[in-house]
Amino acid sequence: MKFGFIGLGNMGGGLARNLIRAGKETVVYDLKQEAIDNVLKVGTTGRASKDINEIHDADVIFTSLPLPKHVESVMLGEDGLLSKMKKGSVYIDVSTIDPQTARKLADEAEQRGIGFLECPLGKGPVQAEEGTEPIFAGGQKEVFDKVKDILEIVGKPVYCGDVEASAAVKIISNLIGMANVAVFAEGMRLGEKAGIDSKLLLELLLDTGANSFQLQVRGPWIVNNDFKNRFAVDLALKDIRLGKEMSEAWGKDYKLFKQAVDYFKQASEAGYGSEDCCAVYKVID
Repeated sequence: MKFGFIGLGNMGGGLARNLIRAGKETVVYDLKQEAIDNVLKVGTTGRASKDINEIHDADVIFTSLPLPKHVESVMLGEDGLLSKMKKGSVYIDVSTIDPQTARKLADEAEQRGIGFLECPLGKGPVQAEEGTEPIFAGGQKEVFDKVKDILEIVGKPVYCGDVEASAAVKIISNLIGMANVAVFAEGMRLGEKAGIDSKLLLELLLDTGANSFQLQVRGPWIVNNDFKNRFAVDLALKDIRLGKEMSEAWGKDYKLFKQAVDYFKQASEAGYGSEDCCAVYKVID
């Protein structure tokens, strides 16, 4: 079985390396040579393609790209890769995209006799490298069953239903997570106004109902002024904007999510876009 992998960034690179470590013949493509080299160095079954269209004959093709528009430009249309893939092959997208784009991909793949799964990822680059990344799989159940063993090489797949459901799970997760970062940043600032030592406040909050994954991970970074990029403000903003647009497309006007988008927009515009998302703290007074 031959694999293709397009997009070898922080997330896609880890998944592609796991395919190669497992001895799978994998053709990879990325705009950055450094990203390609970092993938190919882990084994001998990988090779690079200089032309994205050379990947068309793979049995399974993955994409891991920054934005929905990038996925569409690569895969859809008369010159898109879906038009060149062979019938019976499977296309798996692990990007963070909106449900509407996921539906476009699913419909075109079905028309061309190609299986499709929308499989956004639940955690970060460390888990992608370890092969422990939660994978929210959506699409036809028979397609999922066909490639489940492959998904288990690169992560921990969970079948969520149709493609809209899987796309939404990731977006909702990021919306809640980033809104949580913003709200505990507000709390830390309020504690400062009250004269509470920030390290003591964090310790106390971690033992109350205010505790959360984000507080455990990013609370200490804020207290120690550590804003080194693990998940950038600009990436967070991109994802939660998708969530805001998703909710609006479904006729929902959720105020807390909109406020989170505003905070991260302010942080990006203030020049903190390449710092970790907890740098939203810097724009909260």
